[in-house]
Amino acid sequence: MKRVLLLLCEGVEVYEAASFYDVLGWSGPYGSEKVEVETVGLQKEVQGTFGIKIIPDAVLSEVKADDFDALAFPGGFETYGFYEQAYCEPVVNLIRRFDELKKPIASICVGALPLANSGILKGRSATTYHLREGLRRKQLTGFGVNVVDRPIVYDENIITSTSPATAMEVAFGLLAKLTGDENADRIRHMMGFKKLDGA
Repeated sequence: MKRVLLLLCEGVEVYEAASFYDVLGWSGPYGSEKVEVETVGLQKEVQGTFGIKIIPDAVLSEVKADDFDALAFPGGFETYGFYEQAYCEPVVNLIRRFDELKKPIASICVGALPLANSGILKGRSATTYHLREGLRRKQLTGFGVNVVDRPIVYDENIITSTSPATAMEVAFGLLAKLTGDENADRIRHMMGFKKLDGA
């Protein structure tokens, strides 16, 4: 069984978080290997985008990267406090530890920016939200990242993507890294999805 840490910062985009939880969850009853997802926040209750309240399984101070096989990092909205938490020192340290261990780190949309803020994407290829006149991509470039114009970018153990529209495919990509392409393709088919063009 694989274990994935799903990080929920304030202002998290709920659809993106749910995509990880759902795809990885399907692998238990319908795939070749169970994937356990543990949600974690910086406090006992997280307010997601548009005000939804979420109760994580654990708080960040209670968990260690060494106990998990991968990190899932959904994006969020600045107006709901996403970057204040996503850029804070405990999150930076968590990201760096997962990368030091060469464990998969999958981010969706602006989830790439906290990865870049931690320094792990410097000199590497990645992408992030592509609309709003490229604001977020300019920020990503400012962190020394080689920004690639593709819906999803894989660079060694890191997955980044452009928008909520890529969320399911990023989750399938993480599932493939953990359990193999054949299992990910099976779950994609079982859930009724087709592979995203350009992914």
